[in-house]
Amino acid sequence: MPGPSEQRAFLSLGGNLGDPAKSMGAALRMLDEDPLTRVVTVSSLYRTPPWGKLDQPDFLNSAAEIATRRTPHGLLDLCLAAERALKRVRKERWGPRIVDIDLLVFGEVELHEPGLELPHPRMGERAFVLVPLAEIAPGLMIAGSQAAERAATIDRTGIERLLAGNDWWKA
Repeated sequence: MPGPSEQRAFLSLGGNLGDPAKSMGAALRMLDEDPLTRVVTVSSLYRTPPWGKLDQPDFLNSAAEIATRRTPHGLLDLCLAAERALKRVRKERWGPRIVDIDLLVFGEVELHEPGLELPHPRMGERAFVLVPLAEIAPGLMIAGSQAAERAATIDRTGIERLLAGNDWWKA
């Protein structure tokens, strides 16, 4: 659990180019090495069909709980720095990528600014986010209902759990 000066945050991670599991693991290790941030738990790894832009390879997705003493913008900056270090290139919306890290929830913070909206406004509509998130935070409230409730009713077509447990990222 977070310490007294830490905030609890949740991230969604994904990728479909190169070795996405390796890239997501490297990104999580970078976050965990930050002196103000630590990885608390990570979901299993899931194979998910592409969303938004369908003519691309399947994705691998996961969710992570983070404890941090950073601000929301500071955590976002840390996530973007990890993406850059792993050579993430932003060419097209919803297109293929080596790694993608989305900040979903940051404590009780509600924020609506260009480049950062908290809680993430579309997380409750996307099975590739909800299924891993519900695994590690079933009681997390998303727009008035628990993550597990939302995950149980969303279309899970094509989602396959690959690596169970939360230690896959440490290798």
